[in-house]
Amino acid sequence: MLSKVSSPFAAGVVAGSIALVGFGLDSYIEVASRLVLIWRLRKHGFSNDEEEEAAEKKAIFFVGATFFLLALYVTYESGKKLLLHEHPDESIIGIVLAIVSLIVMPWLAMYKKRIAAEIDSRALRADALETLACSYLSLTLLVGLGANALFGWWWADPVAALGMVYFLVKERMGGD
Repeated sequence: MLSKVSSPFAAGVVAGSIALVGFGLDSYIEVASRLVLIWRLRKHGFSNDEEEEAAEKKAIFFVGATFFLLALYVTYESGKKLLLHEHPDESIIGIVLAIVSLIVMPWLAMYKKRIAAEIDSRALRADALETLACSYLSLTLLVGLGANALFGWWWADPVAALGMVYFLVKERMGGD
């Protein structure tokens, strides 16, 4: 089974874990966000202030919209799993991914924040906050997957996913 799982999203689908699926979708959204951020940063210093501000606003809107859609999806799926008592399988891969993410993401977020301050980019600062939010998502994921694996608490997975929604919405609303 391990060889067939190549991403957190796939691992979540295989295990039936909405928390892991949400974490995986968050990863895909963050990649898309990085592509938008690269587009935004390519305009830095090569456009007039008005064009740069427009690019900044577009980048921030895209990032916010994608996380809002993810929050809606995870809320719906978590509610459905709780209502229908859908039990996820254990996911050792998910637990390992959550631990690695808890180690790497805070360091990466601090590095991005420092660069954002140096070039005065709100879009890069928002990206740094998303990376920090990924740390919170990782902790929430670890608690949900761990409680399911250790104690058989099937409901911990969708509850953890709902906890992720809190962090997604909080970061999109500008919370630090």
